[in-house]
Amino acid sequence: MNSSPQNLRSKMRCEIEEIPDALERLFNCSNGAILEAAQALQKLDPRFITTIARGSSDHAATYLKYAIELVAKVPVASIGPSIASIYGTSLKLDYSASISISQSGKSPDIVQMAQSTGKNGALAIALTNDPASPLGETCDHTIDICAGVELSVAATKTYVNSIMAGLLLLAYWKEDHALLDALQRLPEQAHKAIQCDWQTLAERLAHENSLLILGRGTSLAIANEAALKFKEVCQIHAEAYSSAEVLHGPVSIVDEGYPVLALVARDASQPSIVATADQLAERGADVFATSNMGQKFKPLELVETGHPLTDPLLLVVSLYSFIEMLARQRGLNPDMPPHLSKVTKTV
Repeated sequence: MNSSPQNLRSKMRCEIEEIPDALERLFNCSNGAILEAAQALQKLDPRFITTIARGSSDHAATYLKYAIELVAKVPVASIGPSIASIYGTSLKLDYSASISISQSGKSPDIVQMAQSTGKNGALAIALTNDPASPLGETCDHTIDICAGVELSVAATKTYVNSIMAGLLLLAYWKEDHALLDALQRLPEQAHKAIQCDWQTLAERLAHENSLLILGRGTSLAIANEAALKFKEVCQIHAEAYSSAEVLHGPVSIVDEGYPVLALVARDASQPSIVATADQLAERGADVFATSNMGQKFKPLELVETGHPLTDPLLLVVSLYSFIEMLARQRGLNPDMPPHLSKVTKTV
């Protein structure tokens, strides 16, 4: 266990507090590149889109999958990078686009898969924090997510900016002015999201070793990211499930007092997640949820954005702030997760 005083101002905390500025920077610095990629998508009118990513970047890709399918009505599927790097297989990708997401742009398998998609008919788009990286130099269009240097091992501002870049690409591609207006409000709203008070959940998890996390749609992408961060930063074994699936088997581990976190966004999925959260609470689980609609669970504060595709993005900002605080309260250094490094290069 890496001891860390509770009053430590960690790199992770500093980078979380930089998120509003990083979002603003993305607008100012990458608008031209995003518009060019969006115009290429308009010209192509893709039949389907593939994503290429790992870890937190793959959770960002899941978020964008739901957003693209809801707004553009184009199916999106994730490609395992090993299809190209290990198995050497070429896919039939005519009339499609691929979106590769990597904060470093240096992982060989991501780069190789992106190269393969471009060679086999896809319009290749990269979202990266280093446009001069091998990934950035590989793709037809490279969008600098402009998050700035990220020193903490746990990705925070790069995750948020990756999703923001993808949503801006979608908004320009489909000329969705309501989404674009909502995205322009996010930097200011992110300041409020950092301040959300989840201390009641922190007290419950102070000595806990396991946690179940629920989401659905875009909030399932946030649940997956939350489970990863609880593991790597707080040393809590957390598993994420869709609220539509958790009752089909995983619920068997939820006994009396078992902690459950339901990440509820203000979209069409809210009633179903709330119903499942209430059902688990009625069975005796200790359920916390970012909603005031339920009858049985403990509500958590959240910032509403006024748009169903941007609410979950601020939800993850509050989550990051909470996880960094919880790690320090558990006596851990959030900047030094055991056995991890900032850049992981897989083949």
